[in-house]
Amino acid sequence: MDKESFVLSVVIPCYNEKDTIKTIVDKVLAAPIKNMELIVVDDKSTDGTSDILDTTIAPLVSKVIHHEENQGKGGALRTGFQHATGDVVIIQDADLEYDPNEYPLTVMPIVNGECEVCYGSRFLNQTAKGYRANRVANKFLTKLSNLFTHLHLTDMETCYKTFKREIIQQVDIKENRFGFEPEITAKLAKMKVRIKEVPISYYPRTNEEGKKIGFKDGLRAIYCIWKYRNG
Repeated sequence: MDKESFVLSVVIPCYNEKDTIKTIVDKVLAAPIKNMELIVVDDKSTDGTSDILDTTIAPLVSKVIHHEENQGKGGALRTGFQHATGDVVIIQDADLEYDPNEYPLTVMPIVNGECEVCYGSRFLNQTAKGYRANRVANKFLTKLSNLFTHLHLTDMETCYKTFKREIIQQVDIKENRFGFEPEITAKLAKMKVRIKEVPISYYPRTNEEGKKIGFKDGLRAIYCIWKYRNG
């Protein structure tokens, strides 16, 4: 893959993020990547996000796609991946927990041929941040996932998952909500693709600021780890 001419497709699943969507889009557009395709998938927002996307965001990005029904993060990602045309694809949440300036950390290992998939870990050589309960849950789910995938990840639940486009477009994603994370990890492990993990920064938001993942999502993740244990 040519280091100068490769194209990065950034997929942003978006639901009720009117306060942060313009800021994160601006940050993505300012990221140190020369050629970029930015795809925003609005998952039937109800807080005015859809209007902001159509009036303010659409002229700035490659594509804005609106779901007619709410499908969840997994459903929005599935749509975004289908429309991606770049050489490499990265997931970017619509909040401000992850820094687009760090795209090269997960993108360049793929461009350089070191791996086909790269995860950005919030826990690899990092100081603990965010709710302690969330950290404990994330580490437990990662260890449980590793048990079945035989991978050695430290952060299976990370947002910053980066793929060669032809890899992610081969995966038949079934999960509509946060079950996407263990599902995609299990299926990539079954495909025996080369997965690398690198440390990234993390700026966790609070429940009051709109953090959406909760206890039920954790239970679903456990179920999905078992359900997709064979890929």
